[in-house]
Amino acid sequence: METFGERLVAATERRGRLCVGLDPHPELLAAWGLPDSPHGLASFCEGVVAALADRVAVIKPQSAFFERFGSAGLAVLESTFRQLREAGALVLLDVKRGDIGSTATAYAYAYLDPEAALRADAITVSPYLGFGSLHPMIDRALATGAGVFVVTLSSNPEAAGLQHARRADGRTVAQAILDDVAQVNAGVRPLGSIGVVVGATIGATDHDFTNVNGPILAPGLGAQGGTAEGLRTVFGSGLSGVLPSYSREVLAAGPGIEDLRAAVDRVRTVCHNVLMSDR
Repeated sequence: METFGERLVAATERRGRLCVGLDPHPELLAAWGLPDSPHGLASFCEGVVAALADRVAVIKPQSAFFERFGSAGLAVLESTFRQLREAGALVLLDVKRGDIGSTATAYAYAYLDPEAALRADAITVSPYLGFGSLHPMIDRALATGAGVFVVTLSSNPEAAGLQHARRADGRTVAQAILDDVAQVNAGVRPLGSIGVVVGATIGATDHDFTNVNGPILAPGLGAQGGTAEGLRTVFGSGLSGVLPSYSREVLAAGPGIEDLRAAVDRVRTVCHNVLMSDR
């Protein structure tokens, strides 16, 4: 069985290190001339698939923008998963699930089981009920060749008080999460399947990203204020596993297919130059 880490390395070698967030905000639907409805949502996703699914390594649908339409929105999400996968893109579902016991297990089966209607290649999870609470999802991911991205350092100001808090051993809460992920990924080649999420706008920190041995998703680039050059400030010498993620910066170029492709080519080139500059 091929692991998520192996598939991600292969995809980024073919298509470049880039993730595009699929976030169909009402404002974006309007900007594309689409109604704020399940029909508009489906048309939006079809446009993104047609333009980007065969040339971007990872597409990251944000579940909330589909869930707000109820079952009709989830039907669009299922269809979009199939279309993305058929075109060779990896699907990272941004759901940030986190719970304990049987509920965490149910989430694992909902999103990571090969037979699940909403099966994704990887999902985002929240560790703030304790890292141990994630094990049902991590274990299921490793058993099925899927991946998990653990929210570690987010860019919203409210998060700092928790994520930068010091534990009794002197490490920050976020550093402890990085170390826990590194332990799960220890010795895996070419790349572990358990990643972390670190906002591209957090600036310099004293956290050590060098031992994660898994993908580091860096959202917040573009319209949210993060820059490719700023990745050096955030990650220092830990750039090797960074997966830059853009959303509105790319999607706002639509609905024209060639315009979307040009936007992706531009940000991918900028990111490549930064990520390769220290080699």
